[in-house]
Amino acid sequence: MILDLTSKMTVQTHTAFFYGTLIHPAILRRVIGHSGPDLQICPALLLSKTIFQRDLSQEENSVRGSLVTGLSDEDVRLLDIFEGDEYSRDTVSVYPLASFTPLSSSSSSKLSEDHTIVPDTIPSIPPLSTLPPPISAQTYVWVDPVTSLEPRIWEYADFVRDSAWKWVGSEAQGMQEYVEVDKRREMGGKIVRTEIVSEEEEKKVGVELESK
Repeated sequence: MILDLTSKMTVQTHTAFFYGTLIHPAILRRVIGHSGPDLQICPALLLSKTIFQRDLSQEENSVRGSLVTGLSDEDVRLLDIFEGDEYSRDTVSVYPLASFTPLSSSSSSKLSEDHTIVPDTIPSIPPLSTLPPPISAQTYVWVDPVTSLEPRIWEYADFVRDSAWKWVGSEAQGMQEYVEVDKRREMGGKIVRTEIVSEEEEKKVGVELESK
């Protein structure tokens, strides 16, 4: 007798807050390597968190971005690689600014279609008394020296207008930011690459080790 336990298995998922290039749905899909059929996204607000570890005004320090639910362990591993050592992944409380929308409602890499999920202009900060209960999420916090940053506030609308096309579709082929992520995906989740060595090569290595 074989018992089917798949329906009883609970798969752990993660919630993340993005406030930079990963706000763009097409870039997020490119990093995680799928259309996000189980992911939900909405605009969100992070209050009183010094993301870049420098003094900012309350308006500047109230970070607006996207809240995404349903991320898998492998999604998070790929996101960690994409963000690199310049960031640490911290847990924060984030306030949703609208209802969640399926990320896969636009599975195309066309920038125009993703405007329906994430508008070019992120919603303004509402009165704090009207905010809904916060949701616990993870976000990437800059840990490198602040001198490595440009002395200006990053704006999503400017990114969509000036640079997003470089990150999406054929224009992004071979882009350095994606190289390590693609290597990890090609390895199927393994962290060590193995190679088949012939008997002759193995003997040669043994001789070299003995000579040392």
